[in-house]
Amino acid sequence: MIRIAIDAMGGDHGPEVTIAGLQKVVERRPDVRFHIFGRDERVRPQLAKFPRVAEVSEFTHCDVAVRMDDKPSQALRQGRWKSSMWKAIEAVKTNDADVCVSAGNTGALMAMSKFCLRTMVSIERPAIAAIWPTSRGESVVLDVGATIGADAHQLIDFAILGSAMARAIFAIERPSVGLLNVGVEEVKGQEEVKEAGRLLREANLKSMDYHGFVEGDDIGKGSVDVVVTEGFAGNIALKTAEGTARQIGGYLREAMSRTLMSKIGAVFARDAFNRLREKMDVRKINGGVFLGLNGIVVKSHGGTDDEGFAAAVELGYDMARSRLIDGIRRDIEAFHGHIAEKRIAMEEDSAASED
Repeated sequence: MIRIAIDAMGGDHGPEVTIAGLQKVVERRPDVRFHIFGRDERVRPQLAKFPRVAEVSEFTHCDVAVRMDDKPSQALRQGRWKSSMWKAIEAVKTNDADVCVSAGNTGALMAMSKFCLRTMVSIERPAIAAIWPTSRGESVVLDVGATIGADAHQLIDFAILGSAMARAIFAIERPSVGLLNVGVEEVKGQEEVKEAGRLLREANLKSMDYHGFVEGDDIGKGSVDVVVTEGFAGNIALKTAEGTARQIGGYLREAMSRTLMSKIGAVFARDAFNRLREKMDVRKINGGVFLGLNGIVVKSHGGTDDEGFAAAVELGYDMARSRLIDGIRRDIEAFHGHIAEKRIAMEEDSAASED
């Protein structure tokens, strides 16, 4: 059984959406169990509407619900040990759950996750990884907002984290990894990006196939399985893509309803538009995974509906089922083993030259 801790109070709609989303998960994932945290007066009426969810769930009342506009420091100070968000994260720490899912305040969720679960050994900063639809299928993009700025070693950490996630969800033995840059030439870009590229190329890790630099348009093309960048650029890219998808959808609706002939044409093209809508449905790829922590935390979009929340829960399910954390730890050990071997070799060469 995969055990998932749910912060039912998170998001713009709270239990009305989260519990309805769990109903969809139960229908598609019969081996799942939930531990739901939230306010009794809000959660129990929803569980009564979805008895199938209630059958596979344990519920714990929590006095505090983190608000969407709470500052992370405020939420951490006031919500520790009492809030539904903290309790859901803590369930992962105590091994009562395999993964935590929340649609709540992103800053508060990250702050509490870092405080409760701590970062893995050798990982300086966690990252938020998103699934990105591409012309070839899907890619992993990180970081999309956890950190602002990153040095070479932090970018390498992101590459290791992202490749482990890609193996887990795409079943690719050696995912291709690219560093997002202003050009594909080795002389272009910030020094941190160029240094990270050099180190990844030299390491030649078995866990990934380092592709080199990629540009912004390569994300949509699906040129690589994993795109690595720091959080400022990654978040802008993500929000730009989401906005562009909505903009194109608005243009199509306007164009198809402008004249009688366009309306008739829209009727005949209904199947094609339905396929396009399916491709551009952001609910299907909802869920950002917090990587680099000693446990799996998935952040759902706060304004999503029940289908979107179900997608985030199923993403967490897949991460837990594939034992993502174990894979990340192996990859980290392999990379730092390479660095240690290189350091020893350099010291031996230096000692030999002195002799």
